[in-house]
Amino acid sequence: MATATPKSPYEILGVPKGASADEIKKAYRKLAREYHPDRNPGDSAAEDRFKEVQGAYDLLSDPEKRKQYDAFGSANGRGGFRGANVNFGDFNVQDLGDLGDLFGGLFGGRGGRAGGGTSRAQRGADVEVEVNLSFEDSLKGVETKIPVTLETACSECHGSGAKPGTAPKICPECNGRGVVAESQGFFALSQPCPRCRGNGTVIEDPCPRCSGSGRERRTKRYTVKIPAGVKDGTRIRLKGKGEAGFAGGEAGDLYVVTRVQPSKLYERRGNDLVVDVPVTFSEAALGATVEVPTPDGQVSVKVKPGTQDGTLLRVRGKGAPKLKGSGRGDLLARVRVTVPKKLKKRERELLEELQKQSHDDPREALFS
Repeated sequence: MATATPKSPYEILGVPKGASADEIKKAYRKLAREYHPDRNPGDSAAEDRFKEVQGAYDLLSDPEKRKQYDAFGSANGRGGFRGANVNFGDFNVQDLGDLGDLFGGLFGGRGGRAGGGTSRAQRGADVEVEVNLSFEDSLKGVETKIPVTLETACSECHGSGAKPGTAPKICPECNGRGVVAESQGFFALSQPCPRCRGNGTVIEDPCPRCSGSGRERRTKRYTVKIPAGVKDGTRIRLKGKGEAGFAGGEAGDLYVVTRVQPSKLYERRGNDLVVDVPVTFSEAALGATVEVPTPDGQVSVKVKPGTQDGTLLRVRGKGAPKLKGSGRGDLLARVRVTVPKKLKKRERELLEELQKQSHDDPREALFS
């Protein structure tokens, strides 16, 4: 019975022989996500494929091993990618740089360990909370206290997970490396240690408060200064105020998102504020000076004769404060010409006389 020719590592990853290191890494990431056992529980074929992909990447990601394979057809000069004596080296998530993030959540959430037993520090998660503001407070700025519930280091064991007075011990299964070697057919691969889940240490006497997790959820209250001029949806970053990191990693950030209540008076357009100003028919026709409300109080605005409904009258520097840079936007007074619903006898007589004297047809352009 004929024996099938073993695939080359290039064929396994689906890349040409001249592929760049980035192309190889990209192909590996795609296949590793697709065939990872945690995404294919109980699928032995997927597990075998995943191990095959790991071995191929381990060979091609090592310049020396790749050079040896390209020259002799193996990583040890004896020919054949699947030779019984071929050892592609220990596979370690840490050796893959940013590829380690691909498996971080799959191996217990704390990341793997590199040789020598040094934990991989992981940054804590960012947290986002919303704060409700009145329209007036969004314009002038305000200081407020915000309660935030998030994961922090355990207050009793200070994040170690061990009962106070004790400490985590070196894992006897992997001797603190966080990985164990496992022979899989033609490959010798390293897998996360099943006993310590890749941490390199085990907790024999867990902290009673956090049950050994080293973390607890607590509610903190932060005083936040909301600057003048924020809009609905503005994100304010508080560095290091998010969730605690893992293995000494820095804390994440806290993002405060402003939710500004609509104003009954103003409409915001960027840094400009629009306010509707009712104007009588005679004021619009003859011109007038009217009072207009602004965030700083009333100002007088001149309405020119013949002003049309919807005209915007600009009052400079009376809008919302600018978050970036200095100064403020403008206030735009939008003219709303009012038409009386009821007329006194004398008013009707005057308007009828005006109609007789007027020769303008506002609808003429519709039929020209």
